[in-house]
Amino acid sequence: MRRFDVARAGSRLLLALTLLAGCARGPDVDASGLALRRVVIYRNGVAYFERRGLIDAEQVTFRVRKEKVGDFLATLAVIEAGGSSVRSASFPVEVDDGAEGDEAPAEPEPGVKAVAPPPKGESAKKKDADKLEEVKLTLDGREHDLVVGYVAETPVWRPSYRLVMGAGEGARAPSKQAHLQAWGIVQNLSGEDWKGVRLSLVAGAPLAFQATLDKAAIPPRPIVSDQGEVIASVPTSETTLAAEAAPPPPAPAPAPTFAPAAPPPPSAEMADGYAYEFEEGGAGNAAVRSRADAAKPAARPAAKMSSGAPGRAAGQQAGPRRGGVALADEPQAMKGTAMNPSPPRNMSALAAVAMEAGTTRYDIPFPVDIPDKSATMVLLLAKQVPGESIFLFAPDGGVPASSSHPFRVARFTNDTKGLLERGPIAVFENGAFLGQGMVQPLPPGATTTVPFALERGLAVDMAREESAEGARLAKIEGGALEIERDWVMRTKYAVRNGSDLAARTLVKHPRLNGTRLHDPPKGTEDNLGTGSALVPVDVPRRGTAVLTVDERRVFRQQIDWLSQLADDAVSGYLKDPRADAAVVRQLAQAWDLRGKLRPALDERDKLLAEKQRLEQQSDELRQNLRAIEKNRTADALRRDLTDRLAKASARLDEITKRVIVLEMQISEQQIRFRDLTNEIKLLAPLSPVRAAP
Repeated sequence: MRRFDVARAGSRLLLALTLLAGCARGPDVDASGLALRRVVIYRNGVAYFERRGLIDAEQVTFRVRKEKVGDFLATLAVIEAGGSSVRSASFPVEVDDGAEGDEAPAEPEPGVKAVAPPPKGESAKKKDADKLEEVKLTLDGREHDLVVGYVAETPVWRPSYRLVMGAGEGARAPSKQAHLQAWGIVQNLSGEDWKGVRLSLVAGAPLAFQATLDKAAIPPRPIVSDQGEVIASVPTSETTLAAEAAPPPPAPAPAPTFAPAAPPPPSAEMADGYAYEFEEGGAGNAAVRSRADAAKPAARPAAKMSSGAPGRAAGQQAGPRRGGVALADEPQAMKGTAMNPSPPRNMSALAAVAMEAGTTRYDIPFPVDIPDKSATMVLLLAKQVPGESIFLFAPDGGVPASSSHPFRVARFTNDTKGLLERGPIAVFENGAFLGQGMVQPLPPGATTTVPFALERGLAVDMAREESAEGARLAKIEGGALEIERDWVMRTKYAVRNGSDLAARTLVKHPRLNGTRLHDPPKGTEDNLGTGSALVPVDVPRRGTAVLTVDERRVFRQQIDWLSQLADDAVSGYLKDPRADAAVVRQLAQAWDLRGKLRPALDERDKLLAEKQRLEQQSDELRQNLRAIEKNRTADALRRDLTDRLAKASARLDEITKRVIVLEMQISEQQIRFRDLTNEIKLLAPLSPVRAAP
């Protein structure tokens, strides 16, 4: 019984090992005699693979996983480094076996219900997906130095950053420096080990899509049949009720003639096409060029490669043709930061940064081994960059306390020659971990501000006030006057510092649409693309600083020539040395006359107001006299009221005479002023004077 159990257990173990061996996943693409030499990984889920080898045969067979055949055929590039050329590439086509050749299903017996065949299970589907198809390249001759490149799906490489604040401060290093490290994380899920491959990571995502060239495509066609002229339904009858004859209708108007509409212009292509370029020296760099660049006369061919040493490391190619390769600078030694990430001693181990076709590529200078189903992190760059640790007030809905407290941020400049892709960053200072943040895509030379903690030792209060200011001549035409004014929104930030250290703070001010910053503080960064501005403010220890952000928008309004705003606008124009000389002469003549007309109008208005007051007073005096007319004891009061009424009447007579004289003068001056202003023509305003930065 014991001997039987052991044998049975051994058979089970053998069966399990056999099943595991059968379920092991092989490589997505495999070809005997062509070893993997080059891998270029992009940020869009694809990678370029390059294989090379000496072939002494008339045919090369690739074994490609079924779901990868379409991409393989769409991007396959075969380069003959030596020998004769390639004739053709053949591959199997998936055909529905039930379309022909199968026996027709047997008719069910009477009274027996037909049963549909069971659907294909998940294991069967996985088995079909893991099936390897053969793609055969027929060669011309036997001896070949063959290079084959293709694109296949691959996990995106992901960056990870380290930033050590103040790492470069020393006797020879400038202040406000930081040490930046960039790492690239690469995952190999291709089904094969990458051994001794030259690896490049591209900070870009060329256009890539799934192709189904391995599947037969037969477009549907319309079906036309002749079924005769049989009327399928009986039409219903129409009934008209009796009515008197209506008068004849008027003659119809002639039908309008319409010109045929012009056909719409052809739409421009919105997507760029891309082609892979294989650099000299066996590097196989997958450079991306737009279709517009490819159309230029000086454009290079879409695929080219000449023979060269296949083992030459990327980044050691000829500089002018590679777009320029720059190694990262060696950072200064850091004192007292033993816990901080240290820079590499061998700077040649860093990736070479190259710019090609507007894309950043990091070339690892030594062959790498990345086993299947594993991940590897490689150091891309280590460099001293301008950077500092400051504060940023940027309210975020996800952090409620940020509406009154700023963030602690790491602010640094991408002083490298390549694009830094989006990724996490860890911040260190004085041998301590400060926090983590997220770096957004950062072009060369750009500056980023990465929050990594909330600072409650600083508090911010905000208030706003709105007003309209200024008056500038905008337009004079046909006797009408338009001026420009500024709609002003002032936002005041009061920043209180409760710590014992001074705090340099940036305020992320949300910009109002259509406005401009007026006289911003020195160092303000107006980022119109993000709809915000970074405004600096220095807050003393245990003190308060008030920052005012002035935003203005120009608006126009038509006003009266005799208003105070018109006088302000014209006076400013007459004093401006940029003003048109002819317009200045005309305005000066008109304004001399306005200087006489305006006092006359003011005097007339004043007299008319006094006249109205005296007339009202006279009416009250008459009413009082009528009230005491029969009262014999009020003689003294009657005399007083009568004297006051007589004085008011006399003053009214004087006012009436003076108003008549003023009306005549005003009428004459208004006619002359209108004639002068009608001759003035100003169509463009002077640009507002900007404050010096």
